[in-house]
Amino acid sequence: MKRVQVIPKEGINLYSKLIKKEVELSRKNRGTLYRSALKKKGREKWSHTDYKGWVNFQAAIGGVVVVEVHTKASRDEEWKLFHAFMGFLDRHFREEILAINIQYD
Repeated sequence: MKRVQVIPKEGINLYSKLIKKEVELSRKNRGTLYRSALKKKGREKWSHTDYKGWVNFQAAIGGVVVVEVHTKASRDEEWKLFHAFMGFLDRHFREEILAINIQYD
């Protein structure tokens, strides 16, 4: 498992933007990350169409988004799901992110 803290630039509600982007892509039948659990206020669980595992994330104090990347596959395969989520962040929110901190377990 990897834990990630995504720190948005001041005044940006990154958590809300992540949700809106997933909904937008889903409506267009695009994207590889999708909501895989029931809606819960302030929490999300997404899965990937090709990689086993899931990404949990939630809004935290100061607009920080806290992310946990879990995989059903071996640790050797975990990087694929992690890479897909990080790529999603970079493609769609590069201009709104101040920093990303990664913690390895």
